[in-house]
Amino acid sequence: MSGVWLALVLVLMFAGWLSVLVPMVPGVAVIWLVALIYAIVEGFKNVDPITMVVLSVIALPGITADIWVSSLGAKAGGASPWSIVASLAGGAIGFLVFNLPGAIIGSLAGLIAGELIRAQDWRQAFKASGGWLIGNLLSTGVQLVIGLIMIAIFWWQAKGG
Repeated sequence: MSGVWLALVLVLMFAGWLSVLVPMVPGVAVIWLVALIYAIVEGFKNVDPITMVVLSVIALPGITADIWVSSLGAKAGGASPWSIVASLAGGAIGFLVFNLPGAIIGSLAGLIAGELIRAQDWRQAFKASGGWLIGNLLSTGVQLVIGLIMIAIFWWQAKGG
């Protein structure tokens, strides 16, 4: 297809990449989905199934980075495994009740509650939540890097690499 089609696809990919800056928005998944749609429409001519497998393998840690990087941050802050599970549960419940703000508030509330039950120490609970917050910020960086790598691989293949 035309260069206009490829330009539109790249604009959508970069929009997905920028959406990584919004917590809990699946920007890396958007990049992957746009690449898949392009590959299907183009009949897997330049962006072939092998490229899509590579993009999928690269995308998986990016799509899940909000969970695993923030959990590692909480663990570095001293959170127990049960507090991390409470954080994930709180985030899921919060998302169902209040969407994006609820997910963030629910995650923090679950982590703090888990630490208060375990350690009965406010300082420890806030230290763990600080680690979670740093992990969340780092997860954004991970997603931005992974998204750029995916866009670069896509571009290289779409241009006939």
